[in-house]
Amino acid sequence: MPSPSQVSDLTRTLHVSDEVRALAPGFGCLAVEAHGLTNGPSDEAGAALLDDATRRLIARLDGRTPQDDPHIAAWRAAYTAFGSKPSRTRNSAEALARRALADGGLPRINRLVDLYNAISVAHLIPVGGEDLDRIQGGMRLVRATGDEPFATAAGGAEVIEHPDAGEVVWCDDEGVTCRRWNWRQGVRTRLTEDSVSALFLLERMAPMSLDELAAAGSELAEALHRACPDARIEVGEIWSP
Repeated sequence: MPSPSQVSDLTRTLHVSDEVRALAPGFGCLAVEAHGLTNGPSDEAGAALLDDATRRLIARLDGRTPQDDPHIAAWRAAYTAFGSKPSRTRNSAEALARRALADGGLPRINRLVDLYNAISVAHLIPVGGEDLDRIQGGMRLVRATGDEPFATAAGGAEVIEHPDAGEVVWCDDEGVTCRRWNWRQGVRTRLTEDSVSALFLLERMAPMSLDELAAAGSELAEALHRACPDARIEVGEIWSP
């Protein structure tokens, strides 16, 4: 296993703070880095992935609600531990699963986002995608001081917010990239149709096994290769306390 602070040997080193490790000892993550990607508007291939992911989710839940799944229950407990209300600010896997089961179904964003959203729903695991060319320095998972800038959108315009003190956030040298662990991604590093390099983060809580986390990462890498055959894709080592 890598050292507690270093998740993988990918180009961008990822760090998990001691405070986060103490808060959620069942946490683990896996990074997938990709270069030479070709993004674009949502297409039929992405729609097929999302539809298949919804079918897999329904089979997994077998009539239960997403919050009754043990993995989602563990994420809810982690959110409660740092002072967030999990029914108000849901982790990304639960939020996507609820949308998948609703009448409107999953949103279509762009090819790359649709692809990693499909992996998230199929495995019921939070998955995030960041534009590597927009990340400043390394990526860190920390408990916020409350002073860090977070670029988001409101009313069609970009605005700067700040996380709550003690909130778990992903950040780089410029500010927060994702608030409340994996609840809301910022606009600065999100994947757009012009993105060509990406860092994907897959996050698990026990009781999800490390083998299940690795399987989700492998499926993401395979789907990226099918969508972008000329891309260079590297799957990092799993980090777990």
